Amino acid sequence: MNGLALALLILFGALLIGGILLQPGTKGGLGASFGGGGANSAFGAQGATPFLSKATYWLAAGFLGTTLFIEVLIIRQSRSVLDKTTDKAPITAPAPAAQLPAPVPVPAPTHTPSKK
Repeated sequence: MNGLALALLILFGALLIGGILLQPGTKGGLGASFGGGGANSAFGAQGATPFLSKATYWLAAGFLGTTLFIEVLIIRQSRSVLDKTTDKAPITAPAPAAQLPAPVPVPAPTHTPSKK
């Protein structure tokens, strides 16, 4: 069930991004290249704007609903969002390092001047 919900979430997200990019803005945008002048005859006098805005609302509602559904699934499984899905042993803190003995001072080598 989680895989289906995640696939729907990705599908709604991709379609929502595409629907937003196709909407005509003040400068035309990507919608002008696909909708050009032929959109008026196919979608009426207003073009594709009402259809794209309604589709955007429905896609946003589907995206939000799928997101909330995934959250309900996570809550019902009694796990946190930050938990991993695999059942691994919990990570424990490493043991403190053993105290090393104090270093023994090494005598400096004596240097005797050489006579020439």
